[in-house]
Amino acid sequence: MRIRKGDTVQVLSGKNRGKRGQVMVALPEVGKVIVDGANLSKRHTKQRGATMQGGIIDKDMPLPVSAVAIVCPVDGPTRIGMRFDETGRKVRICRKCGTELG
Repeated sequence: MRIRKGDTVQVLSGKNRGKRGQVMVALPEVGKVIVDGANLSKRHTKQRGATMQGGIIDKDMPLPVSAVAIVCPVDGPTRIGMRFDETGRKVRICRKCGTELG
C-alpha cells in the first residue's frame, strides 16, 4: 500500500467522489484508509455516567485504498510510482510529471 498517514488524497468513487482530505489513519492489513471529512456516518451514543455526553456523533469510516488517489501539487490526482534516488533510497513519485511525493 503506497498511501501513508498525512497524504492529501482525493476520493475517486462513491457518494464522496471528488472530496479531498488528509489521510488520518492507514490500515494496510485490510487495505483501507480513513480520510478526514469523507465517508462520515452517524453514530447514536448513549450517555455514560455524568462525564460523557450522549447524542448523535459524526464518525469517519474507512474507505478502500483503491477508491482514493494521492494529489500531486502540480498535476492533481495521480497514481504513485517508485524510484530509487541517488542515495539508494526508495521514493514515491508522481506518474504524470515524475516529481517526488513527500
